Amino acid sequence: MLTHISVRGAREHNLKGVDIDIPRESLTVITGLSGSGKSSLAFDTIYAEGQRRYVESLSAYARQFLEMMQKPDVEHIDGLSPAISIEQKTTSRNPRSTVATVTEIYDYMRLLWARVGIPYSPATGLPIEAQQVSQMVDRTMALPEGSRHYLLAPVVRGRKGEYRKELAEWQKLGFTRVRIDGEFYPIEDAPALDKKYKHDIEVVVDRIAIRDGIQSRLADSFETALKLAEGLAYLDPADPPAEEPAKAGMKLDFGAPGRIVFSEKFACPVSGFTIAEIEPRLFSFNAPQGACPACDGLGEKLVFDPDLIVPNHNLSIAKGAVVPWAKSNPPSPYYMQVLSSLARAYDFDLQTPWADLPESVHALILTGTQGKPVTLRFIDGRKSYEVKKPFEGVVGNLNRRLLQTESAFMREELSRYQSSRPCEVCHGARLKPEALSVKIAGEHISGAAQRSVADAHAWFGSLEDKLTPQQREIAKAILKEINERLGFLHNVGLDYLHLDRTSGTLSGGESQRIRLASQIGSGLSGVLYVLDEPSIGLHQKDNDRLLETLQRLKSLGNTVLVVEHDEDAIRSADHVIDMGPGAGVHGGEVVASGTLDQILACENSITAAYLSGRREIPLPPKRRKGNGKKLTVKGATANNLRSVTASVPLGTFTCITGVSGSGKSSFTIDTLYAGAARALNGARIVCGPCEKIDGLANLDKVIDIDQSPIGRTPRSNPATYTGAFTQIRDWFAGLPESAARGYKPGRFSFNVKGGRCEACQGDGLLKIEMHFLPDVYVTCDVCHGARYNRETLEVKFKGKSIADVLDMTVEDAADFFKAVPGIRDKMAMLVEVGLGYVKVGQQATTLSGGEAQRVKLAKELSRRATGQTLYILDEPTTGLHFEDVRKLLEVLQRLVDQGNTVVVIEHNLDVIKTADWVIDLGPGGGVNGGEIVAVGTPEMVVAEPKSFTGQYLRPLLERASVKPEVVEVKAAKAARKKRVVQDMAAE
Repeated sequence: MLTHISVRGAREHNLKGVDIDIPRESLTVITGLSGSGKSSLAFDTIYAEGQRRYVESLSAYARQFLEMMQKPDVEHIDGLSPAISIEQKTTSRNPRSTVATVTEIYDYMRLLWARVGIPYSPATGLPIEAQQVSQMVDRTMALPEGSRHYLLAPVVRGRKGEYRKELAEWQKLGFTRVRIDGEFYPIEDAPALDKKYKHDIEVVVDRIAIRDGIQSRLADSFETALKLAEGLAYLDPADPPAEEPAKAGMKLDFGAPGRIVFSEKFACPVSGFTIAEIEPRLFSFNAPQGACPACDGLGEKLVFDPDLIVPNHNLSIAKGAVVPWAKSNPPSPYYMQVLSSLARAYDFDLQTPWADLPESVHALILTGTQGKPVTLRFIDGRKSYEVKKPFEGVVGNLNRRLLQTESAFMREELSRYQSSRPCEVCHGARLKPEALSVKIAGEHISGAAQRSVADAHAWFGSLEDKLTPQQREIAKAILKEINERLGFLHNVGLDYLHLDRTSGTLSGGESQRIRLASQIGSGLSGVLYVLDEPSIGLHQKDNDRLLETLQRLKSLGNTVLVVEHDEDAIRSADHVIDMGPGAGVHGGEVVASGTLDQILACENSITAAYLSGRREIPLPPKRRKGNGKKLTVKGATANNLRSVTASVPLGTFTCITGVSGSGKSSFTIDTLYAGAARALNGARIVCGPCEKIDGLANLDKVIDIDQSPIGRTPRSNPATYTGAFTQIRDWFAGLPESAARGYKPGRFSFNVKGGRCEACQGDGLLKIEMHFLPDVYVTCDVCHGARYNRETLEVKFKGKSIADVLDMTVEDAADFFKAVPGIRDKMAMLVEVGLGYVKVGQQATTLSGGEAQRVKLAKELSRRATGQTLYILDEPTTGLHFEDVRKLLEVLQRLVDQGNTVVVIEHNLDVIKTADWVIDLGPGGGVNGGEIVAVGTPEMVVAEPKSFTGQYLRPLLERASVKPEVVEVKAAKAARKKRVVQDMAAE
């Protein structure tokens, strides 16, 4: 039996003939500097080969539906199992994909509601039950003996018409009496009905006196009535009340007390509300049988948003407050004349700021005159004329233009003024009324899906006690599956997520942990799981549960291979592989391999140096208090925030912390950034609801550096994104050889004709279609992957062509262009943020989220600093080793030293301990979060007993020998200035 996965001669990417043995059925962590070759070993070599071998074992027919993987550059691998990769990519951007659907919880919920749910009438609120004829007979026989009743077939219920033809047909069938609008008539004496009014007609099928022995007759009569009235029958008392003698032609109230309604279908006799069948597809918002017809099951609609139409309330209408009508330069005369006419008619001034205009004027301009005519005056050249007609309003105008236009550009332009709003029919529930009428324990399926994982776990866990014995027997197996899956999500730290949350809004770490929970639920054994930093986005409090989950996955008999930088994960591993010693060309080797103790004993390992304490990220010598000004968000209520008010001191390095789901992103991105971007950058984005944001006047711009890709095509790369590629092309175009040949900068672009290789159109690769096999990409045999034609490659600088430059690492390029300041500085900035190992022309699609974020950071750093910029970063340490975190912190601290304000959302304790100011949200996640737990310096947060962040931060601060000094930046500058003046006076 094989006990190890043996890898020999791995040379994928920067790996240098790696030989390694990884124990099977164990938890192995691969760590090392960013770019040292961790992912190349774990994903591009071991996982790729495991997947390739498994797929190759399938038939040719099956292989056409699967993604074939190229054979990695490795001599051989022994001991491989079928491999499953769980990476950081988002599960799905489809708005129909939710947490519940991805985890299959919703599939079981649909089955549960279909088999156990009880439909309720929207009109009466009473349960609607389908009944068999035998049940109807039993219910009738339970009435007092001797009591008399009419069995009626309600053939017409609240419909207009004369019904002469129908009455004749019923008479032919042998029926003699009918009740029309509550009054009995022989059919031949039925009155003429007015077709303009609604009528109720019931055919008298039988008159019954309750006594033993009539069961057979009752059954026949019920079958006749149900057939006649499409599944409905009424049983009305025939005996008049004791105090009122029976009269001929007596009128009975339609809903008189004593009536019993029978239905062989799910139907409400009062409202006519019916459900044809209760099947799982009725509860699917992705199927026409269940989806709300108004929003097609999306739960929301795009509508024109007044906040995007008028983003800046400080502008007047004359200065362009109404952006869609003022966007052209100069603004459209037609729209300005319409607004001028309105101002004359309704007595308001176009020069008045929008914020100072009354709400009635806002409503008038946005929604129009609601059909009321208004005189509009127009000037066409020298002629002027007036038109009296209703004004449709800006929103009505935009809606009409969107419906009428056939231009894709115009539709895209108009969509920029739209935002999502809950559907007005289903109110975000996504389903038809029929599906929402079916309830279990008083809850419809959308109500249950709106719960958080923790809340749903508790609700489904106690559901059995609320069911009847028969329902309990049916639901037992379904509830077991639902509760298990909810338990797995809880165990990987996702108990704050709501089941109806769309997959596209999840972070990479959340998506990865959802897939991890699904894999545990599958119960497979003997599988190789390869994970990419599952701890991303997790607070230390939640990290412990994640590690327990990985151990459980291992205990099922699987081999778990994790690429990770988290200290707790490394310490809990059975086996550790440390890659290095450097990044890029300086990495690709195994520095140390073995147990944690064996790793710690390795002198050459940077990881071991940090784990053992020989190296550490130091505390700053002093903590800044800022420049005396602050940025304050008041009364923020986005998502789960509970009227949060918090201030960020300007001129500081501030960390927003808290457990997963506590409201960090809601506060920082949805509210603080969105509000600042609208005010400072003129961005058209929706700001999370809050009372106001004070202090924005002290800033000149806000920059959000997130982890979204720097480009969505392989043609985008770090050089193009940072602007270095333009300067590189200009440099090559300025060489004597280019001047002699007449080459311009465009000659050195692989995106346009001229200098690129036309055989591959500048891609360097050729796509070969393989019919039933996946497409194969081969290196272009004309340019051999260089992307340029031969003539362009003949232009060289220091013996290197432009293709050679794109193939250099950033570190080498910085040295190569050391005499060209524009290019050198951009390359040096990429090196500073820890990306020296990345190729200058590396495809943007191959960069991780953390790498993409650092490329953006480098681009911002290369710009001239104003000292009044707000930088917002979301978990910038994603994918970073201890040493890389140290380098990144140096860069961020330098930004603050220049007078800027840096706000980061972070869980990394090494980052938090170096912050000047910390805002800790919590105390829990989801509905249990959304409050300020602690605010202040890290030392102040540690002193707060309710703060989970403080509990984990305390050991790090206690370990530090030197405590940072809190310094007032403004006061320090003043003192320095005073000393200079004194020195000058002394001289």
